[in-house]
Amino acid sequence: MSKSKLNQIIAVVNGKKSRGQKDLTEIYKKLQKQTLFDGLSRTYQPLDEEGETQPPETKNIQYKANQAMEEARAALLDLFDVTATQDWANCQAKADVKVEGQVILESVPVTYLLFVEKQLIDLHTFVGQLPTLDPAESWHWDENADCFASETTFSNRTKKVPRSHVLVEPTEHHPAQAEMYHEDVKVGEWRTTKFSSALPAQERNEILGRIRKLQEAVKFAREKANSMEIEEIKTGNKVFDFVFRAQS
Repeated sequence: MSKSKLNQIIAVVNGKKSRGQKDLTEIYKKLQKQTLFDGLSRTYQPLDEEGETQPPETKNIQYKANQAMEEARAALLDLFDVTATQDWANCQAKADVKVEGQVILESVPVTYLLFVEKQLIDLHTFVGQLPTLDPAESWHWDENADCFASETTFSNRTKKVPRSHVLVEPTEHHPAQAEMYHEDVKVGEWRTTKFSSALPAQERNEILGRIRKLQEAVKFAREKANSMEIEEIKTGNKVFDFVFRAQS
């Protein structure tokens, strides 16, 4: 058997599928035209030698059923073989996923590598949406609350208390003149502690970094698996020899 690399097969299989489907569609259109398969030979013989003659009529067959089957076979044969080669190779092509020398996944089939690669894209998006702690606060882990807690801040609670201010002192002939106003007087103290279940920004960034490293490792493993040398599998002739054996 001849040898190829899986990435070479992958590069051509979609084109062969498109061409095979297009060619088969054209053959199918011809099958809908019954007149292409029909021929005619018609001659006229007068009853006596002096009788009127008529020109013969001829219609040649334009398309044959056997020809259609041969064309269908030709259109699909290469597609059967290249798809078989790809599917057989996908069962054999494997590679390790390594990050900085550490094997994360061992002997992974190329089809699963494709799955992991797509999932890591979604996982990266998910982690990127995780909330992070407000950098304006100082946070520490609170065991009792099982979350992060900020430093406690203090603020006064005040109450407006009416006061009076003497503008003019009283005299023997005039009463005192005073002005009313309100003064803010401290009556208590607020103690505020904020809580958060968000992640530290550094922790989220580290997770995102590990995902990106894993993405690179999976892509590298997939390329390595796809570059493995594989045997070309021939199945098309076996299929069509069985299906069309009456015409072979």
